[in-house]
Amino acid sequence: MHQPIRTRISTLAFLALTAAALAPAAAQTVLKIGYTPARDSHYGVGATVFCDEISKGTANRYSCQQFPNSALGGEREQIEAVQLGTQDLSNVSTGALGNFVPDTKIVDIPFLFRDYDHARKTLDGPIGQDLLKKIQARGLVALAWSENGFRHMTNNKRAIHSAADASGLKMRTMENKVHMAGYKTFGILPTPMAFPELFTALQQGTVDGQENPIPVILASKFAQVQKHLSLTGHVYSPALILISPKVWSGLSDADKKVFTQAAATAAAAQRKRVNDDEASGIAQLKKDGMQVIEKPDGESFRKAVAPAFADFAKEFGADKIAAIQAVK
Repeated sequence: MHQPIRTRISTLAFLALTAAALAPAAAQTVLKIGYTPARDSHYGVGATVFCDEISKGTANRYSCQQFPNSALGGEREQIEAVQLGTQDLSNVSTGALGNFVPDTKIVDIPFLFRDYDHARKTLDGPIGQDLLKKIQARGLVALAWSENGFRHMTNNKRAIHSAADASGLKMRTMENKVHMAGYKTFGILPTPMAFPELFTALQQGTVDGQENPIPVILASKFAQVQKHLSLTGHVYSPALILISPKVWSGLSDADKKVFTQAAATAAAAQRKRVNDDEASGIAQLKKDGMQVIEKPDGESFRKAVAPAFADFAKEFGADKIAAIQAVK
């Protein structure tokens, strides 16, 4: 006996709806993005905006899982993992990048940048864009310059009013030869150490102090283990949103545009957070018990580091350093 036509149509419609409900959703690729500070830091702000933008721009075909607090290792380990393709993305400072792309070390020269405006104009202009190309030539893809900020000194021994006060302090530094060469001219004893080890080292007195931007000092709660802060602003610390060449090469041209624009939007948000932390962070750190020297003798530091510029000129070219200094 045949089913009535209406019944058959209803049955077919039901089967079609059931099949649609049971069919897998469009495949979503979840990318791992890591960074060393906390989730509520400027790095976390940049990563969150980037992830939101790529999800929106690709109709959720791509999303992110964030790994803050050095969950995927220190910056050097993360850069290496991105280069090898075992990690998809990293929001990372240039501090450790010079070990992979020597040309980028030029931006780590102490007192190279006058202020945030100078640094941002340089990186967003032809000089910064040329460096991004050099990064790609070394097996990494940099989507945009984000930001870490101007670095300041903290320690547990004494207030730093001038370069002479910094002399003799055992200071944790990044594994960055340009930073270390500069800091030695201040009389500091540079002690390279991965960021994940730093809080404990300060707590135990393995090192006297460290140097980092205000947003990092805040997010890492260094006020719990450091007494003195001096706003030396001795080095501007850029950052980058890096993507694995393995992931990048698998993206369509349209998706590459989405990722690049997402990184630009994220970088702007990260810079804004740096501005906000610089504006309100000093008061918070004072409230947290730190003794802050807001106007140390910057000229004493510049005079101390001046002899090192001859070596920097040999390494990077005096003309290239002058070109950065000339950006208005």
